[in-house]
Amino acid sequence: MMKKKILVVDDEPSISMLIEFNLKLVGFEVHCVYDGEAVFQAIQHFRPDLIVLDLMLPKMDGIQVCRKLRGQNNLVPIIMLTAMQDLSDKIAGLDNGADDYMTKPFSPQELISRIQAILRRIQTLPSTSPNTPVSIGQIVIQPDQREVKVKGQPIELTPKEFDLLLFLCKHRGKVLSRQQLLHGVWDYHFLGDTRIVDVHISHLRDKIETNARNPEYIVTIRNVGYKLAEPAMKESFA
Repeated sequence: MMKKKILVVDDEPSISMLIEFNLKLVGFEVHCVYDGEAVFQAIQHFRPDLIVLDLMLPKMDGIQVCRKLRGQNNLVPIIMLTAMQDLSDKIAGLDNGADDYMTKPFSPQELISRIQAILRRIQTLPSTSPNTPVSIGQIVIQPDQREVKVKGQPIELTPKEFDLLLFLCKHRGKVLSRQQLLHGVWDYHFLGDTRIVDVHISHLRDKIETNARNPEYIVTIRNVGYKLAEPAMKESFA
């Protein structure tokens, strides 16, 4: 089996070396670059399966890198690293296409766990035959091809958005807490920041709902979480 490739982007050599050392210990192939612009050359020859991306970088910061990659329809999973505790910086990373974030200082073991969880989710889909289309309302999901169509039109989703939509669809009609979604979609077996879920739900609504402010599919259950509902059966929640 070919080793999974991780691109590490951090301008602090000590951090890059620490991450590289620990990732190689568990069998990943690792390539390091030290500024944002270098990412785009690196992905041409290295073709990473996942990018560990620092927020504060020379030449082009992590947010700009995320935005440019997603603008090029490059859906490679991204874990953003930030030394900042401000929630707005973390949310900005998610809003611009990052799949997850971690705050420095962090445990290398937790970083490895999150990388492995994301890669598992890309390769392993929820139970049922991978060749069986999943549909709800006017949404049709092809799990084997990782494709989604709404009203017959293809919709571009990031890997994590796809996993979240498929998970919701497999549990349609069931109210899922944010922590359940973190466990089921992000594969977190520890207490995670549930704001990650809210941001990805918002992105999904923008892409699949006719009116994201009055969603027909992804219904918010106040003080609990979310559920995926058939549009004709959507309930009203005050």
